[in-house]
Amino acid sequence: MSVESKDSLRDWIALSMVAGVGRRTAAVMIERFGAPGACFDAGRAELERHGIKRDCIEALKTGDQQERAEAELDGLNKLGASVVTFTDPRYPPLLREIYDPPIVLYCLGDLSRAIEQPGIAIVGSRRCSTYGKSASEMLSRELARRGVTIVSGLARGIDSAAHRGALDGGGATVAVMGTGLDAVYPKENRKLADQIAARGALLTEFPLNTPPLSQNFPFRNRVISGISLGVMIVEGAERSGSLITARMAYEQGRDVFAVPGNITSSKSFGPNYLIKDGAKLVQTWQDVVEEFPPEHKSRILALEKSDSPADQPLLEDAVLSDHERKVLSLIKSDQSIHIDQLIHACKMNSSELMGALLKLEMLDKIRQLPGKCFVRKL
Repeated sequence: MSVESKDSLRDWIALSMVAGVGRRTAAVMIERFGAPGACFDAGRAELERHGIKRDCIEALKTGDQQERAEAELDGLNKLGASVVTFTDPRYPPLLREIYDPPIVLYCLGDLSRAIEQPGIAIVGSRRCSTYGKSASEMLSRELARRGVTIVSGLARGIDSAAHRGALDGGGATVAVMGTGLDAVYPKENRKLADQIAARGALLTEFPLNTPPLSQNFPFRNRVISGISLGVMIVEGAERSGSLITARMAYEQGRDVFAVPGNITSSKSFGPNYLIKDGAKLVQTWQDVVEEFPPEHKSRILALEKSDSPADQPLLEDAVLSDHERKVLSLIKSDQSIHIDQLIHACKMNSSELMGALLKLEMLDKIRQLPGKCFVRKL
């Protein structure tokens, strides 16, 4: 379950559960007393002498956090999850650098593998456009193929697209949750969460049975940016959570990236505003990698040069029939088209059209949306 003893883990969890002891205060207490257990063992006078407030001392001495921590450990064990403490080697090193890192993380999956690679957070609107979803999937897929871990928040829209793109690219992805590990939100992402746990990690600082409370998500957002080298905003309205994540990234000294959007769309306000404010404009995966530290950038670009299949687009086009090329030319990446519109526009019978659509889907050039609509993959 962890590299630490069960008693030690219980003390870590218990300290994180003490009412009135925030993340920063908990970190200060551990720094002064050496370990969570020593915080509980210290006398009231000693705690006061170290600047701990009286209400925090009272909660520390009279609360039921030890029993709750014991129950938490049992629940995590049944779930197959692990506890990652601030001093654990598996704790994300970049997260240690922020002002108020969580002293305890709960994890389902292989966090070590995910964080040994450079990570980029991709976040944006829950009610995203077709263009935003396609851009998020394309960029996360291309980055994941090159050994970059994709970090996001498991929300609807852009977040889900980023996770799926990373999985499609055969890479690792980390979903930072604003709930307990047992309370996947939204519920329709249960299957996606299982896939992420198998190929990356589900991560949260909140104990089991924590519901999706609105006040928890800003805390989640600081972890999303905290474990990443940078944050990419794909879509976001004027007062969206993705802009909050971008602000936190700036405060943490992280790079901020933005995918430009349609100036007439309210969803594009966030990324377009960030670009005006100095964020790096992103059109391709190379725009992101160019800002990486030299050791990561040189490795990825060197591999790309050695593996680059220069003739691949020509080869893929060569396998398309005239019918398939015609259908592909009618399907756009920023707007879906219904099958009835395709039948009318391409002047084919239904069996020829269905055959062409199936081939294009198999070649990963288009994606079918609900309601017999199709969109081109970037």
